[in-house]
Amino acid sequence: MGLLVGTSRGILMRLQKATMAALLAAPALALVPAPAGAQLGDILKSPKTLIDRVIEARSTDDIAKDNRIVIDVNSIMAELGTIKASTEIYEQKLLITGIFEDRETHDKFKQQVEQVRGLKELFWHAVFMSEEDRARRADTLFAWDDVLILETKVGVEMVSTRGVADVNFRTAVDSFGTVYLMGRARSQPELDKAVDTVAKTDGVKQVVNYAFVRP
Repeated sequence: MGLLVGTSRGILMRLQKATMAALLAAPALALVPAPAGAQLGDILKSPKTLIDRVIEARSTDDIAKDNRIVIDVNSIMAELGTIKASTEIYEQKLLITGIFEDRETHDKFKQQVEQVRGLKELFWHAVFMSEEDRARRADTLFAWDDVLILETKVGVEMVSTRGVADVNFRTAVDSFGTVYLMGRARSQPELDKAVDTVAKTDGVKQVVNYAFVRP
């Protein structure tokens, strides 16, 4: 019961902080065009994800660069007429996940994303899977609602872990039960704790760590 109360208080404090940041950041956020499929996860996880980008320990210029890259990726998705990919980004390092049913669309999307201005690094984890392949793996693939549930679980664990500044981390979950960790830790022990927290979350099958240490 004590742990539950402590976790609830931690979440409440984050929500209070997020609310204040949202009021301060509202004019800036209003300038960002409505996200497309690549940012669908952001919409469903709001206000936390967008607010975290405002209150984290980064410059507004750096955050603006990330937002512009995501907007460009959204535009590519719109041109190709697909919402089969999800994005996460940190310091112009872009993660792409998703399952494409059409190889040509997958290949075109990857080729165009690689050309996005300002992109420092691309972590490409989107895959092409035929209808037959998806049918064979139907029992092991996570449905979209299962992905969102696991993302929520991971987020709650990160928020409630003492010594981990979750606001400086990004997490994304794919249909294979893999969690991708991005962002910045202030020390190696903090990064180790963050990875361990994600790995021990119920339902996580694998952790891919792209986070780094910078005091």
